[in-house]
Amino acid sequence: MTSSIIHLAAEQKSAEVTDWAARIGWVVGLLLFVALLYWLMREGWKWRGTLQGDLPELPTAPEDAGEPRLTMTGRYHGSTTAGQWLDRVVARGLGTRSRAELTLTDAGLDVVRPGAQDFFVPAAALRGARLDKGIAGKVLPEGGLLVITWVLGDKELDSGFRSDRAAEHTAWITALTELTGKNSKTTETEGAR
Repeated sequence: MTSSIIHLAAEQKSAEVTDWAARIGWVVGLLLFVALLYWLMREGWKWRGTLQGDLPELPTAPEDAGEPRLTMTGRYHGSTTAGQWLDRVVARGLGTRSRAELTLTDAGLDVVRPGAQDFFVPAAALRGARLDKGIAGKVLPEGGLLVITWVLGDKELDSGFRSDRAAEHTAWITALTELTGKNSKTTETEGAR
């Protein structure tokens, strides 16, 4: 019996050695495919920026913007062509998501974005605000996103913001509606003279 166990142990063979060349080839091929996808996405982003290159430079905040009416900290989720929530605008850094600090004054809306380009929306360029559920690349529960409509050059844009305290959104809509209503009355009065 002992000799038969020794004989069986002697007959066992070790497992097949993995074909490392084939495995490394597959891994390298997969990595090259992923790199190609990322490169294509980057080129698409740059191409979209080139197509939107006719947008003017973003305005900067004036020295004396006035007393703040409202302030908010939160996230900037991007800008789209007004009314087209999937048509992302990437030119002038408007496609870069970032933290944001918003300050609303009688002069307009100041958007400070650490790590991205800040911009200022003059009061005359503001068109309105609403609660929405999404903007290109970001979908939230109904009413979770503050969307501010404004004009840059001759293009009307929607910019999406989410406050750290979502309850602030309604106060922002009220204040922006009041400011845009006051500006439209001023414009009509000036035009009638």
